[in-house]
Amino acid sequence: MKLINCFIAYSNTENSESTLKNLLVSPLVNTVYLLSKNDIPTPMEGCEIIHIDSLQSTATISKIAEKSDTAYSLIYTKDTSLEMGQYALERLSKIAADTEAGMVYSDYYQVADGVRSAYPVIDYQEGSLRDDFNFGSVLFYNAKSLRKAAHKMKDEFQFAGLYDLRLKVSRKAELVHINEYLYSEIEFDTRKSGEKQFDYVDPKNRAVQIEMEQACTAHLKKIDAYLKPEFTKIEFNESNFPVEASVIIPVRNRVKTIDDAIRSVLSQKAKFAFNLIVVDNFSTDGTTEIIAEIAKTDSRLIHIIPERNDLGIGGCWNAGVDSELCGKFAIQLDSDDIYQDENTLQKIVDAFYEQNCAMVIGSYTMTNFAMETIPPGLIDHKEWTPENGRNNALRINGLGAPRAFYTPVLREIKVPNTSYGEDYALGLRISREYQIGRIYDSVYMCRRWDENSDASLDVVKMNGHNLYKDKIRTIELKARKK
Repeated sequence: MKLINCFIAYSNTENSESTLKNLLVSPLVNTVYLLSKNDIPTPMEGCEIIHIDSLQSTATISKIAEKSDTAYSLIYTKDTSLEMGQYALERLSKIAADTEAGMVYSDYYQVADGVRSAYPVIDYQEGSLRDDFNFGSVLFYNAKSLRKAAHKMKDEFQFAGLYDLRLKVSRKAELVHINEYLYSEIEFDTRKSGEKQFDYVDPKNRAVQIEMEQACTAHLKKIDAYLKPEFTKIEFNESNFPVEASVIIPVRNRVKTIDDAIRSVLSQKAKFAFNLIVVDNFSTDGTTEIIAEIAKTDSRLIHIIPERNDLGIGGCWNAGVDSELCGKFAIQLDSDDIYQDENTLQKIVDAFYEQNCAMVIGSYTMTNFAMETIPPGLIDHKEWTPENGRNNALRINGLGAPRAFYTPVLREIKVPNTSYGEDYALGLRISREYQIGRIYDSVYMCRRWDENSDASLDVVKMNGHNLYKDKIRTIELKARKK
């Protein structure tokens, strides 16, 4: 029985013919549709042409829905050649039927530079709202669910159509992950994880971000997780602090950079008293000695070595914030970064009072180790708006840097004792109740080098990070609904 219509993006005859041949060999395939922006120069047997403007547009989703007249619709989102695994379509169909899923997706093999590597993906959760969630390139939809969702798509998106479809389907049915490697795809983007990390904030993608935010906000309203722009006011009247602000640097084994970081803080000029709390997490490479030596010459540097040996970055933050020497505002600096100039602390503290917020997030410039600007340059997260930032925060995977907090709020909430995503968890939790202030000028120089914790992650580590952030979002969604 022919259960599946397939929709594949056309790039060139060679790739499309290879994919076409691989799909048509299955007795389950009814029709293969080539999605093309232009006329196809060489006719190909066994397929039909659908002219589209963009694979990601609402108009394209509508055209796919019109042709989804079998039980299932397979959408292949890449334009490179696709090779389905042994009985892969049978497996997709059976699990889709058994689970009554709105969509199923699977692990896959990635072929890059002629090498085939296993590429597992992660389970979809309610909080998996990232528009860049990796389903792989084969989306196997229940055609009825697809048609119903497409019928409800009222916004004419150019970039967010496929994302909007997924969100609408997920409201009525599960998106089921099959932990099996069911196909192989060609991958040309072989950049390291640290190089891909900031694609979503590249200014050239601004129009994309606007549409994605619109689709996500509509989804949050539908599931009763949207928050109106109503915030708890802060009086800033607690006065039992030794200084106005404390910079907190958690550090472990950063002998090459800790001196630069410390001196960028101590050189700050401000109208208020401040100090620097360095939480040295049992460094073994000479970092401890550098901190101790500078502390001898400047009493503003407080060198803390925790009593516990089970602390991640978040736990080190708690150790700094809980210190009786912590100021009214706790301001972040990573141990391999520096502040833009000597006025950074003043700008951040001013933003708390001017914007009445419990957290301030600045903007930063990407640099190499030598502090030379590298693409994409300024990361300013201008997608944040005071009215909708806390809703849109559930869609993106980070909120920016440097981050600063009103200490009483931070002491109450506390930082998750992790070394990844702890700042994002704080941002979501704080934004549930309080306004988050923004500084769109660069106040921070963010070094990218081989020893960054996220510079070159393998797929298993990346999946672990993304699974954790999705879980944070899932928890936050439940809290917001309540």
